[in-house]
Amino acid sequence: MQLNGSQIILECLLEQGVDTIFGYPGGTILNVYDELYHYQDRIRHILTSHEQGAAHAADGYARSTGKVGVCMATSGPGATNLVTGIATAYMDSVPMVAITCNVALPALGKDSFQEVDIAGVTMPITKHSFIVKNIDDLADTMRRAFVIAQTGRPGPVLVDVTKDVTAAMTDFTPQTPNLITRQTDTINEDDIEAVVNAIRQSEKPMIFVGGGNILSEDSAELHEFVKKVDAPVTDSLMGKGAFDNTDDYYVGMLGMHGTKTANLSVTECDLLIALGTRFSDRVIGNARKFAYNAKIVHIDIDAAEVNKNIRADYSIIGDLKAILEILNKKLENQYHKPWIDKVMARKEALKMSYKEDGLTGPFIIQSINEITGGDAIITTDVGQHQMWAAQYFEYKAPRTFISSGGMGTMGYGLGACIGAKVGNPDKHVFNIAGDGCFRMNLNELATASRYDIPIIQVVVDNNALGMVRQWQTLFYGKRYSQTILKDKVNYELVSEGLGAKAIKVEKREDLKPALEEAMKADGPVVIHCIIESDDKVWPMVKPGGAIEEAFDEDDLKKNK
Repeated sequence: MQLNGSQIILECLLEQGVDTIFGYPGGTILNVYDELYHYQDRIRHILTSHEQGAAHAADGYARSTGKVGVCMATSGPGATNLVTGIATAYMDSVPMVAITCNVALPALGKDSFQEVDIAGVTMPITKHSFIVKNIDDLADTMRRAFVIAQTGRPGPVLVDVTKDVTAAMTDFTPQTPNLITRQTDTINEDDIEAVVNAIRQSEKPMIFVGGGNILSEDSAELHEFVKKVDAPVTDSLMGKGAFDNTDDYYVGMLGMHGTKTANLSVTECDLLIALGTRFSDRVIGNARKFAYNAKIVHIDIDAAEVNKNIRADYSIIGDLKAILEILNKKLENQYHKPWIDKVMARKEALKMSYKEDGLTGPFIIQSINEITGGDAIITTDVGQHQMWAAQYFEYKAPRTFISSGGMGTMGYGLGACIGAKVGNPDKHVFNIAGDGCFRMNLNELATASRYDIPIIQVVVDNNALGMVRQWQTLFYGKRYSQTILKDKVNYELVSEGLGAKAIKVEKREDLKPALEEAMKADGPVVIHCIIESDDKVWPMVKPGGAIEEAFDEDDLKKNK
């Protein structure tokens, strides 16, 4: 059948099972939006307040559902406004397809109005960037984009289409989407045997899980593996929920703001089994002192990650679910009771705590955990509130913690929260943001109120850029250069002006009623929580320090 380019884009999206697009129209993409009018009963379009919000919403939708997130924007500034969201998705391996339209082919390269080489701009932050200049290439390119986004290590793909292509006509033949298969051809039998033998010889193993476990959807296999190896479990920020945080074997997050139990135990272990993690600098601290007593097993789908930051003694490349299935079959049950008992005693002795008076970040997060029974999706922005959300909410399942890990994008959370709620309408979805982050993209409250999307935005307001202030306090002589946010912004009036219900909380006893009210609402609610400016995230590892040197407030007082 004969279709124009805009129809082909939308038909390809339907082929791929896309039900939601997040975007913002403009001149060069107008043909696509004109056709979208006729597809509105089959594809839902969420008009965001800013293109960056569309990219973050597509990202949150993808992370929380496991599907490919889709966002659209016009040329020039519309396209470049997607860049931060694309980079965020790239750093955290999120499957996303970003569709932009450019000026017509005869106008390319002539500094035409709103022309920019967006394929060139995004090349370093996508798995692949396409520019379609011929109508006959369009359908195949769209289909390839979805395959690339989901194959192997997932990531974002950009498809830029010239405006004349969106209007041109050609024959279109519907196709069944390509089956995305697990990457198993790289799994080497010798590597498997070497890892099995290393596990058998270990007396003090630790298992470190990352975002790759969530992407591989290996929760059942991972749980079986943990019990077979008989090892304590720690996770990265991106690995939250891959292993049930309420399980007795779980000892907390690893790294700069990880638990002392996790950091000390990884330092002491004789075998560290790292699954689907890239050994971020925020995890390993001083690389020379990281897990220096241990042999390192690194299992990942991306060979480029092995030996990049930490030297591995053993490695297996391939899909984690498939690899764990093989290991579980080959491994007999191991027995490490003396080691487990030691780590569990450490876990009990080094429990994290926070001050019991006043409204604090940890209390806010713990209260959300209690009132939801841990059954909620938590999105976050970046900073102290992000770390508290990682530390004090008990993530029992994958795809329930949505946060910008690698890129550390302030302003990410609200768009991601909208995307996660759209993808999971039956779940309570909270976005945790500091006042600094909330100000970045609070305009997306208008998006939530336009569509009556019942998200719950919690603003943890300390009148400061909290994490930067924490560093300034500890390492910069309390020189608070440009981190104090005591100004005239009224968050209740702003939130209500953008169509959300607003609740201000200044006392502990007022938090639970506010949460209960928000969870019953049929539209967006902002809970504005006032905390102290100098509340800090504990434990902490100083920049460049070894993770075993994690310290908290009591340690600081002792040292003084």
